[in-house]
Amino acid sequence: KERIIIHSKSITCADVELRGEVTIGQGTVVHPKVVIFGHTGPVVIGTNCILEEGTVIINRRKEVLHIGDNNLFEIGCRVESPSIGDWNTIGVRARVHHTLRISSRCVIGAGCVVAPVEDEVLGEYTVVYGPEAERRTWSGRGRVQEDDLRRKHLEYLREMIPKFNRM
Repeated sequence: KERIIIHSKSITCADVELRGEVTIGQGTVVHPKVVIFGHTGPVVIGTNCILEEGTVIINRRKEVLHIGDNNLFEIGCRVESPSIGDWNTIGVRARVHHTLRISSRCVIGAGCVVAPVEDEVLGEYTVVYGPEAERRTWSGRGRVQEDDLRRKHLEYLREMIPKFNRM
């Protein structure tokens, strides 16, 4: 079943691939070459998220894949997580398996592969880094600056993307 809902105040480039049931929330910016598959179950993306080039989001479960607000999906990442909270960053070319739920304010580092054998929830403020996908907990220091930087990033993208891409 195909059902695509894109909020009028979001920015979605013309050359994205949306399949199945996909909802894109207000203020979200979707770069070119993004792929979102909601075939098995729907994909619902919250407000003010950034999906950079080559991001792939796939729902492999029947339940709704709910992505919260203010998340950043960097270039070439692939996410199959059944749920994602708010203010997370998925790094360049990182991969997140369908057995991992991500809470809020987590960072999956560039190139990290997170594929737990059994269902797992990544706790708030968890940082996954390095070639072995090691983990540590962020203290939260600098959070306000991080949030401001993400907002400025969004403002810049909302201004520049329409100038150079078909919507």
